[in-house]
Amino acid sequence: MRRVRYEHSGGPEVLFTEDVPVPAPGPGELLVRVEAAGVTLPVVRKVREPRDPIPLGGEIAGDVVSTGDGVSGYAPGDRVTGLCFGHGYAEFALLHTAMASPVPDGASAVDAVALVRSGLVAYGALDAARPLEGEAALITAAASGVGHLALRLARLRGASRVVGAVSGGAAGPGKADFLRSLGADEVITYDEETWGEPVDYVLDAVGGELLTPAVRALAPHGRLVAYSSGGGTVQAYDLLVGAKSVIGFQMALIARGRPEVYETWRRELWRLFSAGALRPAVHMEFALEDAAKAHAVIEARSNLGKVVLIP
Repeated sequence: MRRVRYEHSGGPEVLFTEDVPVPAPGPGELLVRVEAAGVTLPVVRKVREPRDPIPLGGEIAGDVVSTGDGVSGYAPGDRVTGLCFGHGYAEFALLHTAMASPVPDGASAVDAVALVRSGLVAYGALDAARPLEGEAALITAAASGVGHLALRLARLRGASRVVGAVSGGAAGPGKADFLRSLGADEVITYDEETWGEPVDYVLDAVGGELLTPAVRALAPHGRLVAYSSGGGTVQAYDLLVGAKSVIGFQMALIARGRPEVYETWRRELWRLFSAGALRPAVHMEFALEDAAKAHAVIEARSNLGKVVLIP
């Protein structure tokens, strides 16, 4: 089978395709013939980190080929999606049943990859903000695979005003049109001096230096939900003066420690999808051999929605 990996850190150019044997599923694992694999910013960032190479994992979707010992509830031929911690940029991948879920009829593998993991992060971050009907929301990285779903979900959860925040540059005007088509009332860029009227909560997927203007954008008693892998620091005084709060959110903790919540969110996402209320946007589909091009799109922050590999 073909898979993508790298041998040393660097930019997209370090990725290459190789032929390797098809893996065998271990206890509790599914061998999946991958029809679609998602490309995410955290994985793109890890390729650049000065560390030993890691498997390029992430969201996958496809058909179950075989099962390992102790597997129940899944059989060959089932359509599944889930988070692969091993090599996911591949024609075949191993998926643990704890991270797997069925793909309903009427949804494609690309739909599943674009909706489930990104949608779960978006839904969970929004839930952590404890949104109330009529509140105003601001979403950073709003045109990303997670961000565009978070923006739409905020509107569905009753936000009276939704602001999308994006990077500037040549892609800026296209992002603004894209986000307004999803229901954004306003679109701002990170480099603007002010981010408009205060909001009640911010869902931040960027971190770093953006945390300061994100906190500043909050109204008194506002909440910032930080779910970025980008780090950053918040000054306690900036929280104190407006009785503001920062809430950290990590999807893995929910999946491992509160599986019943994870499952409730997943079912709600598919319900909204089936009702036509929530449809993920896919920026572009790439072949495995073009994984470097897919990473380059993510690094340039030029994507409008999800970037997907098609083995």
